[in-house]
Amino acid sequence: MFNVSAAKEKQLLERMQRLGIAESDLDEQFVRGDGPGGQKINKTSICVVLTHKPTGAVVRAARERSQSTNRFLARRLLCDRIEGGNPKAEAQAAKRKKQKDRRRRRSKQAKDQ
Repeated sequence: MFNVSAAKEKQLLERMQRLGIAESDLDEQFVRGDGPGGQKINKTSICVVLTHKPTGAVVRAARERSQSTNRFLARRLLCDRIEGGNPKAEAQAAKRKKQKDRRRRRSKQAKDQ
């Protein structure tokens, strides 16, 4: 089903069952990703957008080049979100945002003041 080891797939399916997440409750869409990757990103729909209908939780996974691996990652992110979030992942996301903000160029108007 996913492009991961059988043990990881089994662990994810057990976690989904424990949380009460059924495949029928999921709305899965494949869209073109953004970011680096050039022509490959622009031509293929590897980004997975997963919506959990009962809770309205939406997750997006485009970390890998493989659509099936991104499907696995999206389900894992959804489980994290439903369980109450992953503090380690949230800290990493905050760190990435801080680095992105630091790299962002200041506008000419902001420089002049």
